[in-house]
Amino acid sequence: MDHLFVVGGTRFIGRHVVAEFLDHGYEVTVFNRGTHENPFAETDDVTHIEGDRTDDGDLAAAAREADPDAVVDCVAYEPREVRTATRIFDDVDAYVFVSSGSAYAREDLPKREGETPLCDCTDEQATDDSQASYGPRKAEGDRAVFAAAERGVNAMSVRPCVVYGPHDYTERLDYWIDRVDSFDRVVVPGDGTNVWHRAYVEDVASAIRLVAEDGDPGEAYNVGDRRMVTLDGMVDLIADALDGTERGSGDVEVVHAGERELAAADLTLDDFPLYRDPPHMLATDKLAALGWESTPLAEAMERSVADHLDGDRDGREVGPDRGAEERVLGVLDTL
Repeated sequence: MDHLFVVGGTRFIGRHVVAEFLDHGYEVTVFNRGTHENPFAETDDVTHIEGDRTDDGDLAAAAREADPDAVVDCVAYEPREVRTATRIFDDVDAYVFVSSGSAYAREDLPKREGETPLCDCTDEQATDDSQASYGPRKAEGDRAVFAAAERGVNAMSVRPCVVYGPHDYTERLDYWIDRVDSFDRVVVPGDGTNVWHRAYVEDVASAIRLVAEDGDPGEAYNVGDRRMVTLDGMVDLIADALDGTERGSGDVEVVHAGERELAAADLTLDDFPLYRDPPHMLATDKLAALGWESTPLAEAMERSVADHLDGDRDGREVGPDRGAEERVLGVLDTL
């Protein structure tokens, strides 16, 4: 394989996928609507085709023009889109659908490919664009991949847990970096032991490449950091990463707040980004068997913090405002 076709490719996961395949000698065609700045506009080995992936004619025309060896589908959010793509790209060496750990229906610890059941997906959910239907839609996309493989298509799936790293427009991690960078005391919901498995974005990109090159059609592969940390552990990693810059001292006081204390500021545990109850954990042994390794957590966080400091994202719109946190801290200080 030497020519990759990426559906998406300019924002977050797709951007890193393009960079990963370029680093390994591929030519890349990026297919999207062109509504976001193209970071590869001046890159010789990247071609851009503009079109709407929800328009079957646009996608089919782009496929004929590019004639790729492999396809990575970063922005298939409805099962119909996966069924269409696997039909259009039925003769490629690899079609990789970017699914999600949200596709799992049961809170196993850890969730395993082929063992933990997937979400059901109703006809209504299949075309609903709300967050509530995200997992069911991804699960149905996985089932479309499995069905395509049974027809002889070289289709596979990767299931990342929550992804973080440079160019993360969700700003979930940016919220925590901003808090540690800006304040001496940081409110952490619960007792700090909450676990929501995360995946560093460059590792997701390398996983996608390995699956495209060596994965088995009809298989799904979980992606997540090989070592997980609690919410407290994540804050510690951020503080340590900031300590290596001119901005941070690495000295932050973590203050835990339960439901009662948070209620004083009309907050709940779920108002804080990257908090999840029950815990979420994916098994990654199947992917590791392909030779995949994850970046050490400290190194991944250092890169994420550096990107945060270089950019203008602060995450303040995705979590509680500081005034609310100050009210919580005031309550805790009286106890």
